[in-house]
Amino acid sequence: MRARRAERARRVWRARRVWRAVAGAAALVLGIGAAPAAAAGLRPTWTVAVVDQASRRVLVLGAERPAALRAPELRPVVWSWSADTDPGLGDLEPSRTWNLPDEAKSRVRHGRRYLLTTASGGLAAVVDTVTGAAVWAVDTGPGTNPHSAELLPDGNAAVAASGGGWVRLYAASLGPRSTAYAEYRLPGAHGVQWDARTRLLWALGDDTLTALRVGGTAAAPTLTAERSVPLPEPGGHDLAPVLAAPGRFWVSTAAHLWRFDPAADRFTRVRLADERAERDIKSVGDEPGSGRLLTAAPDHAGPCAWCTSALTLHRPDGVRYLPGAQLYKARWWTSWGSGA
Repeated sequence: MRARRAERARRVWRARRVWRAVAGAAALVLGIGAAPAAAAGLRPTWTVAVVDQASRRVLVLGAERPAALRAPELRPVVWSWSADTDPGLGDLEPSRTWNLPDEAKSRVRHGRRYLLTTASGGLAAVVDTVTGAAVWAVDTGPGTNPHSAELLPDGNAAVAASGGGWVRLYAASLGPRSTAYAEYRLPGAHGVQWDARTRLLWALGDDTLTALRVGGTAAAPTLTAERSVPLPEPGGHDLAPVLAAPGRFWVSTAAHLWRFDPAADRFTRVRLADERAERDIKSVGDEPGSGRLLTAAPDHAGPCAWCTSALTLHRPDGVRYLPGAQLYKARWWTSWGSGA
């Protein structure tokens, strides 16, 4: 009996070591016991998707729960994807187009979850998380630097490219390699977000936040600017929904974090406990249910000026480290959907 208890204790100790080594204490003790989600259709989540440029993978990290310590084979990485290992993407030359992946969004359409991802090398893709295969992918071209993507209710995919200076709505619903698109010119395009309530596609550029009206058909879409709002300061980077207040958006700029209310066309500055944490935020989002903020910003401690090995949490504050990682963005792996 004593031997069995001793062995069990050793297994738990080893499991803790493995857990902490893999995620560097970043197993994300997040949201456990959170209140029910305020927004209809949302369930609290305890997982986070990160874009790791070191391993060229999108990693979905699970929460640290007691069950995770019961067996040493359990790991915090619950799902991962890379264009390098998707056999269906060989024609798009992932060694080139999947260079410096920079986006990972979870979207649910018709009850099925998809990963939306882009890479500075030119690749944009919609990936079925059940099969792990890209259902649509395109090479946007050298120097375009796609930075974000969005999935629309009709199955089409919007892509924002900072180097290209455009937002494109690809007719992805036509097939896995459809390259037909409508385009709206937007200098420094970094973010794109669908608002199902107003059926507007919001796009973030260097100096403006623009609401685009989608027209035409799924096979031949059009994009028309409905209105454009100047940013309170230059350097627009991330655009994400405020899940606790549907219809509003998080907007990050080079120096600060903002909350935008489209009904009033008003930006309100979001002040964090450490003002330095407001600078150069690459991604931001609130956890469904708890409202806790998750941000990713360069820590200037690694091999690249734009990446980090830490995930920063706010309200309450905390940091989770992933030693050796070169993270660009981190997002809650939510059940937020694009609609039916």
